[in-house]
Amino acid sequence: MKAYLPPWLHAWLAELTLLAQVLVIVLAALVLRALLMHLVRRLAQRYDLPQQIVIVARRTIGFLVGFAAVLLMLRALGVSGAVLWGAFTGFAAVAAVAFFALWSVLTNVFCALLILITRPFRLFDHIELVESGDKPGLRGRVVDMNLVYVTLQETHPGGGESVLRVPNSLFFQRATRRWRGEPP
Repeated sequence: MKAYLPPWLHAWLAELTLLAQVLVIVLAALVLRALLMHLVRRLAQRYDLPQQIVIVARRTIGFLVGFAAVLLMLRALGVSGAVLWGAFTGFAAVAAVAFFALWSVLTNVFCALLILITRPFRLFDHIELVESGDKPGLRGRVVDMNLVYVTLQETHPGGGESVLRVPNSLFFQRATRRWRGEPP
């Protein structure tokens, strides 16, 4: 093939071949994605599939085809599969360690969302986290709620007040007593 090309193009032949490979991969991925999306659309119409299933199928197809195309392009560019696997497993290990390190914070954030949705108590309610039937638990007036803590204002028998910050996850581990007015 070199014999049919001008001499000035011989130096660029390797780069042009690589560019052509990448373009073929992109075009093939676009065509495959379009065909699979058309197939999903036809199946959804024929079998009257719920919209949620169609959306999940389309997103999954888009991700898988795109991911495969990126892997093929990286392979064409000379990136080794072993290097990619090493990078992926290293990233996954760091992400797993970070996830477990942040587990309690993430649990409290999730519980804060559940507290906002289920509304077991509201701001300025008087509540108590019940330890057991015979022991008094944590109690006070709810003065603040954020993603990590619920802040309770305690009133002591001697007349003093203090602030108690209770992690949100604790409200799902113990029973919560709520008073409509002032507690007894």
